Amino acid sequence: MAPTNIVAFPTAARAASVGRRLIPGRLVDARKAARINQVELSERIGVTRQAVSAYERGEKSPEAETFSRICVALDQPAAFFTSEDAPVFGEFSVRFFRKFGADTQRRNDACAVFARWFVQAAKYFEAQVNYPVVDVPCATAAEPSGRYSEEEIEQAAEDCRRSWGLGLGPISNVVSLVESKGIAVCRFGIENEQINAFSFWNGDRPFIFCASSQESGTRGRFDVAHELGHLILHRWIEAEELEDPKILKLIEREADRFSGAFLLPRKSFPNEVYTPRLDAFLDLKRRWRVSIQAMIYRCGDLGIIDDQQKTNLYKQISFRKWKTKEPLDDAVSMPTEQPRLLRRAAEMVINGNRKHPDEIVADLPFNRKTLEILCNLTPGALAGTPAPDENPLTFK
Repeated sequence: MAPTNIVAFPTAARAASVGRRLIPGRLVDARKAARINQVELSERIGVTRQAVSAYERGEKSPEAETFSRICVALDQPAAFFTSEDAPVFGEFSVRFFRKFGADTQRRNDACAVFARWFVQAAKYFEAQVNYPVVDVPCATAAEPSGRYSEEEIEQAAEDCRRSWGLGLGPISNVVSLVESKGIAVCRFGIENEQINAFSFWNGDRPFIFCASSQESGTRGRFDVAHELGHLILHRWIEAEELEDPKILKLIEREADRFSGAFLLPRKSFPNEVYTPRLDAFLDLKRRWRVSIQAMIYRCGDLGIIDDQQKTNLYKQISFRKWKTKEPLDDAVSMPTEQPRLLRRAAEMVINGNRKHPDEIVADLPFNRKTLEILCNLTPGALAGTPAPDENPLTFK
């Protein structure tokens, strides 16, 4: 938990920073969001690592000049470091990162900070607009271990489709669908990091955070359905379980199975697989908007093809160099589905004159560009309205 104590600037710095107070936890958040450690920050701002550690523990406060360098180094406005955290909906559940451990800790820490800022933005706009009612089914495994059988996962996906009135055909837009059911989705690409998406609950609100910086439209749809699986199957899981690599692998496999079952129902999809030839999957991809590789895996799950056929198809994919980019993965054929819930909320608030962009940025004082990305707003949407360049003079 981030430190809550507040440290006032020393008397010598007050002339340059009257009224400013550094909140140690905000410094920790900004550093984690920048994906740097204390040593790297100390080098950027010209102090020792011990000094940075003291700032973050609330034992010491930076001089005004050092504070300015902190703002530049971490790309955050001064108000961010002197403002308390904005409210959220409640307690955070575990976050379903697909990898844990020392090698991914920095990445996971950054994602956790961005996710909390996203929740704060969602809570902020909730005061002005009505969000869709949360409608997310909750499944329960029969096994005391909490692990699901394949049949239970298939049934959970079918129950969700039935509850949402989806029928058995392709889903046109997965992101719009889950947002209409009260799940807030964020697409925030984190460069140079191998992470696709993660999900969590905050209070009674579900969230999906898509963190891949490069992803095809079909990959994005599968990721969102995978995270929907976590929200439905694993809501009450404990953090300790995710620390066990074997359990984490099983949980991820369950979410993958749910995603395949949700996007490619067993009662309809098999009827359209008329041949196990690779080229035939292109037509299926156009219709179902699921990657060829995911469809092949699903065919294996359902016994439509045997292991040898599946292996041969994957070899053909490697030979054709389709493993990282398949046909129809371009932005024109299958564009990445974009979240709209928070964008529409922000636009309603601004266009309805409930809040000026400057007020929003003041109330949610982390980096403006970051806030625009979190809410999927066009760049500059929160930059405020410049004063009109009008001539105040008139002829006599």
